[in-house]
Formats: sequence, C-alpha cells, structure tokens
Amino acid sequence: VQKPALRLKMPTLPSYFLLTGLPGLEALYPWFIFPFCSIYLMALVGNSLILAVIKKTISLHQPMYLFLAMLAFAELGVSVSTLPTVLGIFLFGAKEICFEACLLQMFSIHSFSIMESGVLLAMSVDRFVAIYNPLQYTAILTLPRIAGTGAALGLKSVMLMFPLPFLLQRLPFCGHNTLSHSYCLHSDLIQLPCGDTRPNSILGLCIVTSSFGLDSLLIIVSYVLILYTVLGITSGEGRRKALNTCGSHVCAVLAYYVPMIGLSMVHRFGQHVSPLLQVMMANAYLFFPPVVNLIVYSIKTKEIRRGKIKFSIRGKRY
Repeated sequence: VQKPALRLKMPTLPSYFLLTGLPGLEALYPWFIFPFCSIYLMALVGNSLILAVIKKTISLHQPMYLFLAMLAFAELGVSVSTLPTVLGIFLFGAKEICFEACLLQMFSIHSFSIMESGVLLAMSVDRFVAIYNPLQYTAILTLPRIAGTGAALGLKSVMLMFPLPFLLQRLPFCGHNTLSHSYCLHSDLIQLPCGDTRPNSILGLCIVTSSFGLDSLLIIVSYVLILYTVLGITSGEGRRKALNTCGSHVCAVLAYYVPMIGLSMVHRFGQHVSPLLQVMMANAYLFFPPVVNLIVYSIKTKEIRRGKIKFSIRGKRY
C-alpha cells in the first residue's frame, strides 16, 4: 500500500499577534486601570493643552515654544498610537491584534519617536543659538526655517520607517506569534520570523544610527558648545540665567533617552531577564517622556503656565 505523501506546512503570515500585559499579575489588572487611564489622560490632555496655548497665544510664537509644540505633537502621537492596545488589555483583556494593525502601530510609534528625537536635537540647537548670539536669535531662527525644520523632521521619520512594514510582510512566520509588550515594536516583531531577517536588522540598525544615535551625539556636541559659551560669560548671574534656560530641555532629553537605552539593553542582552522587567521597561519608555516633559515645562516655563491658566479660565466662561 502506497503511503500518502507528507504535506509540509509552509510558513505563512500570522492572522494576528498576541500582546503581553503584565505577566503573572493578571489578577491585579483592575488595580492598574486607574493609573494607566490617569497617565494617558494626563499625557493626552496636557500635551493637547500645550498645543492649544501656543497656537492661541501670539506672544508664544517664538522658536523655543514652537519647538515645544512640535515635541508635544510627537508625544501626543506616541500616546495615541499605543492607547488602543494598552487600555484594551487592561480594560477588556483584549490581547489579540491583527497583523496589519500591528504593522501600522509599529510604524506609527517608531515614526513619532524618531520625530521626537529630531525635535530634541532642534531644541538643543535653539538653546545654543539663544545663548551664543541672543541679538540675532529671532533673525536666525525665523518662522519659515522653523516650519521647514518641522516638515523635514516629519518627512524624515516617515521615510526612514516606510520600508520596514513591507520587509516584515515578505518574511515567513512559523507559528510563534506572541509579543513581549502591550504594543508592537520592530525590535520585538523581528524576533518572530523563521526566515532571513538580516535586511530588517541592517535597516533597523541604520535607522537607529542615523536618527537616535546621530541625534544624541549632536545634542551632546550642542551642550559642549553651550557650556563653552556660558563659561565665557563674565558675570555669575549671567551664567546662571543662561544655564537655567536649558534646564527643561535637559530633563526632556534624559526622560526620552534613558528609558530608550534601558529598553534597548534589555532587548539586546536580557534574554534571561524576567518578562515582567521587560514589560515594565517598555511601559517606562512609553509613559515617562510625555508625563515628565508635561510637568517640567508646565512648572519651569512661566509663559506656558500662565497660558494654561488663561486658557482654562476662558474655557470655563464658555
């Protein structure tokens, strides 16, 4: 009797991925609903309010505040991109996300993150120009140049990320479809295919190097030049005022890069690290920058603080 030929199961694209909430803490999810919702509400409403205040207040149409508006827009984009899956897990236990939606979320998160990194670099250049040549500050950083910078940063982030979803679609997946986080990241997705992922890895490395790596290096160079310029100021009061204008930006840079570097290190070297630690690092990378920047700029920037108060009073009247 002739035996039937064995049919090999060909690897195909998964119809969905399984997201991970907080491993081992599923029974405590109801306790996490209020903190997560509060953080999202703070990030969304706070950054939207910053955008509205800067738009409505003519006196804030200056380089520093326009770059701050770009930063708030990028952070708002990251928060909106992750909100459906993160709250879906904790509110409804919805862990499944379809393949196409996962690629779209990955593209959106990384695009806004790349834009945020570029805006932080632009803000460091803004601070250097303001300290090095304050008399020509507004003449150098004109509104058309600022608008062009914002458009270039947005185009750059989209163009860098554009090939990655298509490269992932060309890879074979062999059944394993569980992700490590509550949202889709390229560094997480690239662990699942059973084919040759070298093109994705090389392109991902190029993106990280040309955006985050180069941006962080240039930010350091900007602050070296800022310190060199400040040391040339004769009066101690002048030095203090000059450095005080950089305090909010330094906090924003640390809030952005420290969680990112920590998450990258966990992905690269943390094969034996607890999954809960990976998820906590991923959530810190997600929530820390929008909330910290919102608090820092609201407290340290009196023009933003006054604008929020006026905006709130005006809103209550209507």
